[in-house]
Amino acid sequence: MYRPGDRVIYTATKHSSHPGPRAEAVQPEQHGEGYWYDVKKYWLVLQVQPDGLLKVLTRRGKERSVAASDPRLRPARWWETLFFRGRFPHPVDSNVQRHRRDRARVK
Repeated sequence: MYRPGDRVIYTATKHSSHPGPRAEAVQPEQHGEGYWYDVKKYWLVLQVQPDGLLKVLTRRGKERSVAASDPRLRPARWWETLFFRGRFPHPVDSNVQRHRRDRARVK
């Protein structure tokens, strides 16, 4: 279903005393000291592994692994790709990929 280069959206549940501007479905705690809310994360698929895990790139350049079957993960719709293109990470240039690959060999 997913291929490298696909843009995906992951809905993360967070907890804080001050939800940010992109918080959705904000719910106060029982005693009113904080909030539970959802935030959409805009990621780029780097690799699809045979065991069903996806290696994704976050906006800040971190790499994460997430199951392709995770219900909080979905493909970005065409209009989300268009209107929110600035929220998705840009594909890493070949020099950075080469550096990461070389660094991984050293370990």
